[in-house]
Amino acid sequence: MEWNSRTDRSFARGRAALAAGVLGLLLAVGGCGASGDSGSNEKAADGKAAAREGFADGPDGAGADEGRAASSAEDRADGKASGSKAAPKPGAAATHVIRTATLSVEVKSVPKAVAAARGVAEGAGGLVATENTERLDDSYETSHLVLRVPQDRFQEVLRELAGSGKLLSRTSNAKDVTDQVVDVDSRIATQRASVARVRELMDRAEKISDVVALEGELSSRQSDLESLLAQQSSLKDRTSLATITLDLTPPDAPDDDGREEDAGFLDALGGGWGAFVTMLRWVAVAFGAALPFLLTGALALLGWRALRRRGAARAAAPAATPEQEGTPAP
Repeated sequence: MEWNSRTDRSFARGRAALAAGVLGLLLAVGGCGASGDSGSNEKAADGKAAAREGFADGPDGAGADEGRAASSAEDRADGKASGSKAAPKPGAAATHVIRTATLSVEVKSVPKAVAAARGVAEGAGGLVATENTERLDDSYETSHLVLRVPQDRFQEVLRELAGSGKLLSRTSNAKDVTDQVVDVDSRIATQRASVARVRELMDRAEKISDVVALEGELSSRQSDLESLLAQQSSLKDRTSLATITLDLTPPDAPDDDGREEDAGFLDALGGGWGAFVTMLRWVAVAFGAALPFLLTGALALLGWRALRRRGAARAAAPAATPEQEGTPAP
């Protein structure tokens, strides 16, 4: 009986231990399942949230596609920005320069030199803006040319013209007008926007007084815009084409008075005779101009003398009459 009781107690303890072990195993398995379910629930929630974000802007993941497109656009913009920083645009660094030059060249034949200069200018893509040829006498003539040539051919044309004969003088000038060009372009853009705003106001105006006032304002702003456009055109012309002023003279050309610098005896004699003849001409001109006054003065003098003589004769006649008619006293 004692053994049976011990056996029953041992068996009871074994069953209790087995039950405790099974219970602990069940609890462990349940905890793992709960953790797995919670993890799957969190993933599902994340998936639903992502789905909601994807469907926020439209079905079939349009919002996600737009998000990816926006990010790729930002990446491309960043790439362009970095590229622009690495390599700036050529127009941003462009300079605008007005170039002018003056040449004085002594040539053997002025007509041939004029034709050659015209050919050089036109061959470079330019033109002859002004040509003035003057003949000093029967054997000498000079020519004054103003040439317009492209900026990139300026130095080349200048060298060819300077080498066409004996170079007497040469001056060159370059003026940077980049700031002025940029300022005019900016003012034109602003003025165009201002004109557009005034036109919009005119379209919406309902009162005649408002329309009249806006028309006056529009006319004033358009006038300013046209002035700015004229300045822009002038700057573009002067910066795209350089100006070369060329003076061509023959060897031993006479001076402005028509005489050579080294004058001889015959030249001096001819000059003196010319001065004497010129003096005689001036004397004749002066005499001709004074002749009417001289004739008038002479006639007045003759009339005055005639009147004086007649008055003297009348005064002498009464004095002689009493002496002739008088008789001596007895």
